[in-house]
Amino acid sequence: MAAEVILEFDGVTEKEYNAVNKELGIDYKTGQGNWPDGLVAHSAGINDAGRFVVIEVWDTPEHQAKFMEGRLGEALAKGGVKGPPASITWIELVAHHHLGK
Repeated sequence: MAAEVILEFDGVTEKEYNAVNKELGIDYKTGQGNWPDGLVAHSAGINDAGRFVVIEVWDTPEHQAKFMEGRLGEALAKGGVKGPPASITWIELVAHHHLGK
């Protein structure tokens, strides 16, 4: 079953986000690059509390865990992200659709 994860980071800005994506070989503006297996959708931005938030839909939570333990963990450190997310929320999805395609 597909799952959504919401990751909230304190002290992360668009600068660090750009650096992490560069380390991963991902151009989030064009959608090109070395996206991880199992990732269905990705979005990111700053919420009204000032936290940097990443929202993703994955085929399974295991796909996200494999990515986090592999490529992403190292890229976060190299990109200047200090420490783990302040908050992680998982949602088991009952539906998700690719609209406008």
